Amino acid sequence: METIYPPLHRNYYEDKAWAQGLFTCGIDEVGRGCLAGPVVVAAAIIPQNANYYLLKDSKSLEEEFREKAFKWITKNCFYSVAIASNMVIDKINIYQATLLAMKKSYMQLVETMPIPHEKLRYVLIDAVPLVVDKSYTHKNLEFRNFTSGEDRSASIAAASIIAKVTRDRLMKKIDPLFPAHLINKHKGYGTKQHVKVILSQGPTILHRSSFLSKFKVDDQDNEQQQQLF
Repeated sequence: METIYPPLHRNYYEDKAWAQGLFTCGIDEVGRGCLAGPVVVAAAIIPQNANYYLLKDSKSLEEEFREKAFKWITKNCFYSVAIASNMVIDKINIYQATLLAMKKSYMQLVETMPIPHEKLRYVLIDAVPLVVDKSYTHKNLEFRNFTSGEDRSASIAAASIIAKVTRDRLMKKIDPLFPAHLINKHKGYGTKQHVKVILSQGPTILHRSSFLSKFKVDDQDNEQQQQLF
């Protein structure tokens, strides 16, 4: 595959598209490196010439500002969210699960956005190269992937914020089901606190078995499923 070098300045591709009256779609994931929970992907199309000050890397924003940015994005942008569960991750591996969710989020957006597909000029993906079915492309549509995407594209930043807020909210809702595992605090990330809880309490049915091979933990899946269902 052709190597795509990062754009020279932020919103390089957005500016090129906007100058032609066209749009750019940004795609990003959250939770790829977590020990528990799903990987969440969002695809987002921001308005032409948008310059909202909170369109930044979601990891660099405090929760209050992520929520504020999320509110702006959901009000002003076209977006779609897709999720790959920990079970899917264990079955096909995290890379393939991420690609699957990315494809789904993009295709959902194309199917639901109120603008013609031909108005989409670029699809920008953070780090991961993405190939989709030909029916979801057109002759003038270009796919680009590059590292540090949130810092180089407001479209990718918008996607990262949607994905981050969506995943954090989901993990908060799940937290009461497993109070001893402190999910609301670590959101499934491999913090020292989280690892300590895994070693003392064992994994939950939300944990990615393929990520826990280096830990000596007891399998409590059957017991938890009986309690939950």
